[in-house]
Amino acid sequence: MAFVAVPQPFDFELTTERFRVFGRDLANLWREGGLHRVVGGREVRIERAACGVDVEPLDGETQRVALKLLGAEFDLAGFEPTDPVLAPEVARLRGLRPALAPDPFEMLVGAITAQQISLRAAFAVRNRFVERFGVRAEQANAFPAAERVAAATPEELTALGFSRRKAEYVLGLARADIDYAALAKLPDDDVKTELVRLPGIGEWTADWFLARHLARPRAWPAGDLALRHAVSDFYGDGRVLSIQEVRDFAARFEPFQNLTAHYLLAAHRNPG
Repeated sequence: MAFVAVPQPFDFELTTERFRVFGRDLANLWREGGLHRVVGGREVRIERAACGVDVEPLDGETQRVALKLLGAEFDLAGFEPTDPVLAPEVARLRGLRPALAPDPFEMLVGAITAQQISLRAAFAVRNRFVERFGVRAEQANAFPAAERVAAATPEELTALGFSRRKAEYVLGLARADIDYAALAKLPDDDVKTELVRLPGIGEWTADWFLARHLARPRAWPAGDLALRHAVSDFYGDGRVLSIQEVRDFAARFEPFQNLTAHYLLAAHRNPG
């Protein structure tokens, strides 16, 4: 295997927790201490190494995807909050790099799948979708290409566990002519404006696209139920905060709202 350096600080176990905690993910498959992902038709394995990871096979494309999956874009070295509640959690979870989705279509389909249901249930539906429309490599499956999904029927998706409405959203997304490269160059608010024009894409989904695909520092998915509960438990004095109250917290964590959201979620899942 070939070594790839990851910006420090970096903790492999904390960073890859997402690929284990919600159940098996066929497109980002955790197996025997390593992460498997299909890149350009080839199965890639990512393993822990000192100050980085070992990646096999390694080239420019697989390195780019590996670093995306490991959240290398985040400025973790500069993330040293002084907030008395957040600071000890960040210190405890030092080295956690939030995992990013390498493919924008995959990110949006995953977000649609997770709307109004638990992440464990969403992963189960997503895995059936990946098995049905993706291509199997050795262990992992490639996430389905938009072109292949576009030819499906709503009935094929509802048979996998999608609601009728979500099936229509996924098909609409697959058939839409979206220039993701151009979208990535826009400011945060413009990205959200473009995305919410699509059926099934609301502010919550657009915020997670900014957070988990584009790694925008100020992305703050205030409407996310898990984040709302995390912020409430850490800052709510025993009560569940409203979406607007959670949204108002964004200014408190400037300019690291995205990292803060991920650290609060991880700390909430794994209390110290």
